[in-house]
Amino acid sequence: ALDGETIKAAVGEIGYLHRGFERSVEHKTYNKVIPYTDRLNYCSAILNNIGYVKAVERMLDIEVPDRTKFIRVIVGELSRMIDHLVCIGPQFVDMGALTNLWYVFNQREKTYDVLDKLTGARLTNSYCRVGGLYRDFYDGCEKDILHVVKAIEDAVDEVEKLVAKNRIVMDRTEGVCVVSAEDAISYGFTGPTLRASGVDFDVRKAQPYYYYDTFDFEVPVGTRGDTWDRIFVRFYEVRESAKIIRQAIKNLPGGPIWTDDKRVKLPEKQDTYQNIEGLINHFKLIFEGTRVPAGEIYDASEAANGELGFYITSDGSGYPYRVRVRPPCFLNYAAFPEMIEGYMISDAAITLASLNIIAGELDR
Repeated sequence: ALDGETIKAAVGEIGYLHRGFERSVEHKTYNKVIPYTDRLNYCSAILNNIGYVKAVERMLDIEVPDRTKFIRVIVGELSRMIDHLVCIGPQFVDMGALTNLWYVFNQREKTYDVLDKLTGARLTNSYCRVGGLYRDFYDGCEKDILHVVKAIEDAVDEVEKLVAKNRIVMDRTEGVCVVSAEDAISYGFTGPTLRASGVDFDVRKAQPYYYYDTFDFEVPVGTRGDTWDRIFVRFYEVRESAKIIRQAIKNLPGGPIWTDDKRVKLPEKQDTYQNIEGLINHFKLIFEGTRVPAGEIYDASEAANGELGFYITSDGSGYPYRVRVRPPCFLNYAAFPEMIEGYMISDAAITLASLNIIAGELDR
């Protein structure tokens, strides 16, 4: 409802990209669910993989090898960086500043080249497996990752020089659609939108996993909770992810990328082809899936837009009885109609971009 260009009231609608994720995965084995997680936040698919397999592994009481954890951290943080670029670049296009898009998206394409080489796919990577990974790093992968990380940092630095003190950007974002810390918590915000409102909460720090408590990195926190803070928190998070990646690559341990637990690990090809036990185990894991003990669990990770949670209920079969996703975009978008009341239509467009809504995750 408008009074001229001023928004007097608004109602949010979702359902235009409804994927039916939660219902569809009830008919898939636990590993076959992984490609469905790619389609949630498809701008950082591997972070969805990580969140899901971490929850299943916890239900199975499986500890993956240290090398697997470090690789998940590296590719996960790289995915976080390119996800933030999707927010940063188009954000300024919405203000008419097209140049910034090319600065960041060119580097994003270089990153996809590396992920393509590593995982076999550019966008929806399906890289993780319950108990391990699709494959180990290829020769020279670490060097390639460090190269694109440096390129992304340089691009973000260039964009910041263009926009940080730009009068148009400042006028369009400072003091616009402010969300206080109390309101952000009440709405259920997590991730950059919560931290932009001054709340220092990050799952990687609050509930550390994969040795995140051993990495030296900061959690950027805003002060005003306006559109400016929601944008620039992501600028600084890109740099912090780069720090984590460099530390993880420097300390990357050797060893296997799969657990030895036969409940989830496929037999070696030699065993599958040469003895009946290996063949049967391979057949059962593929067709019946990993049998997860009956029970339920909620497990969360820090995705690019906030806390990504999976509430999984198992009936003891190889198929999940129920998978409930807690997508950060859903909580962020629920607040959007109230956030924009009293502001201009042009403010609403930029504010929505600052929330970085990904429809596949929102409608799931």
